[in-house]
Amino acid sequence: MTSTASLSAADQASDPTRWPLRLWGMLITLCIVLFLDGLDVSMIGVALPSIGAELDLSTSTLQWLVSGYILGYGGLLLLGGRTADLLGRRKVFLIALAVFAVASLVGGLVSDPALLIATRFIKGLAAAFTAPTGLSIITTTFAEGKARNKALSIYTVFGAGGYSMGLLFGGLMTGVGWRWTFLLPVPIAVAALIAAFALVPKDGKAEEGGHDLLGALLSTAGMLLLVYTVVTAPEVGWASARTIGSFLAVIALFAAFVITEQRVAHPLVRLGILRKASLVRASLAIIAVAGSYFSWQFIVTLYMQDTLEWSALKLAMALLPVGILVVGSAFFSEKLINRFGTGPVIAVTMSVMAIGYLLFLRIDTAPGYFTVLLPAILLIGIGWVGFPAINVQATSGIDDEEQGLAAGVLQTSMQVGAAIVLAVTTAIVTSGGHGTRATPQEMLDTYRPGLQFAAGVTIVGALVALTVFLPRFRKPVDQTLTEEKVLEPVA
Repeated sequence: MTSTASLSAADQASDPTRWPLRLWGMLITLCIVLFLDGLDVSMIGVALPSIGAELDLSTSTLQWLVSGYILGYGGLLLLGGRTADLLGRRKVFLIALAVFAVASLVGGLVSDPALLIATRFIKGLAAAFTAPTGLSIITTTFAEGKARNKALSIYTVFGAGGYSMGLLFGGLMTGVGWRWTFLLPVPIAVAALIAAFALVPKDGKAEEGGHDLLGALLSTAGMLLLVYTVVTAPEVGWASARTIGSFLAVIALFAAFVITEQRVAHPLVRLGILRKASLVRASLAIIAVAGSYFSWQFIVTLYMQDTLEWSALKLAMALLPVGILVVGSAFFSEKLINRFGTGPVIAVTMSVMAIGYLLFLRIDTAPGYFTVLLPAILLIGIGWVGFPAINVQATSGIDDEEQGLAAGVLQTSMQVGAAIVLAVTTAIVTSGGHGTRATPQEMLDTYRPGLQFAAGVTIVGALVALTVFLPRFRKPVDQTLTEEKVLEPVA
């Protein structure tokens, strides 16, 4: 498939980061859609207590309002990215965005738990197509180097901002009524749909060749079953026959998928792309950043609201500095990447994030905001400042026709990896066996191992980033960003 729309040669030669108004409009439209994807993941968490109280839902049922979204999102990302490459990025993006808007509207109107969970799954499914498609539109529109670095920095800051600002919007909307957490995205998604229809360039000639239907079926089934198994394991038991059997089935599905991709003429996933060192390293980094943050946010939300009896709005305002820091990084993240390269930026920001989690372990039953919470929150927020660098690292050196696939691999790593880390965190917390009448100190003692695990995930990610990336610090920036070194196959 040809590139969607690229800057003129004259513009590239004079100033590759100086774009016409129409191009800015397209980029901002894609950014808004990614912001909605991130917002929907984190905003619903604040509203869960209100939803459960009004609809009389159990904790296990409420979990599926979060897990249903992750199931659709994480399970179909690979298919979403490759579908955009094969069928047309503009077409796939517009259809998926329309589905997202309709599902949001229906979710805000229904009261049946099954329908509510179904709308969450459908929204996750739609996001699985818009997220990698939007990223691949950008990477095939802006040339690799300063132009793409700037575009990706702005784009991914919006995505990180959606995750970090979800608590604030969730607190505000829950104060009005929990249904507004479903309805808020509707007008924004409709406006973005109209703008995308006008601003996203029409697709070029579709890539020739057949479609790997069997590979799509196997990969989608494998990802869906993996995410489902991970999110249900804490409830049914990690060592239960059901969980073990599900994991064995996942292994069988992925083994069949690999065999299929090696034999078909037009594979869904060219397995060679998984040997790209830049993509693999970026995927590991994004698992550590997202997995630790979602786990930390999950524990903080439960402890502050349920145990310390903070209101949703008070919690949102307490964590607001994370969102402000992420949004503010849009003004300098591109400069950091161009100056130092992606590796050092990722390594330093992840290291600072790990320090933030360690500082947060000082929390007690009456935490001082300015002495205990705020310093840790600010350092944790810095971890998201490296988010654009992770995306640049993942897509550098990838051919245009595989940008959607690379984006799908990265987003799948983020969603599935985060789901696994969160599931393990949940299992650690629930193993404490606290009762409903536990004291705040007993609840904190139950949650603390989960906080320690989240910190440990980031520490491991930071150590990997430091050992892999810092030796590349002295290399020229252009070489760092365009290096196409591949991992050697294991004998």
